[in-house]
Amino acid sequence: MRIYTLGTGHRLKLDFIRILVKYGIQVVLDVRRNPEAKEDHFRRDGLQGLCSSQGIDYTYIGNELGGPRDGNLAAWAKTDEFKRWVDIIRKRLERRVYCVLCTEYSPETCHRRTITDELARQGVEVVHLLDETTFWHPTPSTRRPARPYRHHRGAPGRRNRP
Repeated sequence: MRIYTLGTGHRLKLDFIRILVKYGIQVVLDVRRNPEAKEDHFRRDGLQGLCSSQGIDYTYIGNELGGPRDGNLAAWAKTDEFKRWVDIIRKRLERRVYCVLCTEYSPETCHRRTITDELARQGVEVVHLLDETTFWHPTPSTRRPARPYRHHRGAPGRRNRP
């Protein structure tokens, strides 16, 4: 099983769609606590319409997995609600290709990293998409790497270096 992550950053609409299509994303899981953005296409309604236009399902779960209000990711990851929602996601990965979406471009500074770290502990392959040709594919020894990330270009599973 595999899960992707992606940050909206301030991407252009076309660039965002190209990434989703290239990696075969079927469902976007929006984990932003506040699904608003400067760009209309990244606001909740705009993103829902954008995904729908490409045949991609959009699910907002920011109320459930929008990160801790106090910023304590370690304590949040131990809560029953967090564990329950991670379990729900893991079970769904068997049937479709999912992408966890948040605001930050890099997973390093985003709570989606906490979500996918837990999924990785449960045996799920995690691919953090950075742009159309660059992604970070953590291995057990690089779950919490020192900067800079090891970025790979090309499709997941290949070990091409930039």
